[in-house]
Amino acid sequence: MRVRYSFSSRKSKRAIDSPKMRKQREKYPDMIKRIIRESDIVLEILDARFIAETRNYEIENSARKSGKVLVFVMNKSDLAKKRKTRVTPSVFVSCRTGKGIKKLRDLIKKEAGRIKKEEKVVVGVIGYPNTGKSSLINMLVGKSSAGIGAEAGFTKGVQKLRLDKDIILLDTPGVIPEKEYSNTEKDRMAKSAIFGGRSYSQIKDPEMTIAKIIEEYPESLEKHYNLGAKNNAETILEELGKKWNCLRKKGEVDLDKTARRILKDWQEGKIKFV
Repeated sequence: MRVRYSFSSRKSKRAIDSPKMRKQREKYPDMIKRIIRESDIVLEILDARFIAETRNYEIENSARKSGKVLVFVMNKSDLAKKRKTRVTPSVFVSCRTGKGIKKLRDLIKKEAGRIKKEEKVVVGVIGYPNTGKSSLINMLVGKSSAGIGAEAGFTKGVQKLRLDKDIILLDTPGVIPEKEYSNTEKDRMAKSAIFGGRSYSQIKDPEMTIAKIIEEYPESLEKHYNLGAKNNAETILEELGKKWNCLRKKGEVDLDKTARRILKDWQEGKIKFV
C-alpha cells in the first residue's frame, strides 16, 4: 500500500489544510526520491527511546532498492533505558552529551571510503520530525551550520553542508506518514506527539497525550516532577497546574496549559525514562 507523507509545521489547522501546504505534500514524494537518488549514503535518524516507532520503512526500502548504504543513527540515547537494536550498521549517539558522535563520523568516512567515485560522496540525512537531525548535523560538522529548533518541522527545505572536503551532507525536512498526522483521529495524533512528530504547541487535546504518556511511562513523570505514585492524568495535571500557578480566572487549573508544559519538557528531552 502506498503511504503519503506530510510535512510537519508550526502552522494552525487552517495553515495545514491550506493550498500551499497541500502543494508541499504533493511535492514531498518527489523530493525524497531525489534525495535518495542523489545520496550515496542515507542516515536515518531515529529516537533511541522509540526506535521502531520512528522508523520509515518505505524510505528504508527505497534506499536499499536503489543500492544505497543505509546507516541507522539512534539519537537521544542518553534518554533511553535500553541501547539495543537489531538493525545494522547502527550507532547510538547523544547530541546533548556528544557521546557516539566521533564513532558516527568515523563510520560515515569508512563507508564513504568504500564508495568509488570521482565526485564528492553525498550523505542524505532523513528522519522523523524532532529526532534531532539538525542538531546532529551541527555536531558532525563542528559548527552551527544547520538551523535547529525544539518544534517539529523547523527545517523547511534541503540544506547542503560539508562534512569534509570529500563528503557533503543533505539535511531534509522531517516527515511522518499522513495517517499519523491526522487532525481528526485523536489517538494517532497523541501518539505522534509522544514521538515528537507534532509539537506541543500544535496538538489538540494535549491532555490526551499526557494521559497516554502516564499510561505507558508513569514512573518517568513521577520521578521528574517529584510526584507520589499516581496513575491518573487528571490528578497529575491538577497537582502540577497548582504548583506552577497555571490557573484560570476563577482559580481553576488550566489543564491545557499545564499539559502543554509537560509535553514541552517531554519533547525537549528533559524527562528521562525510568
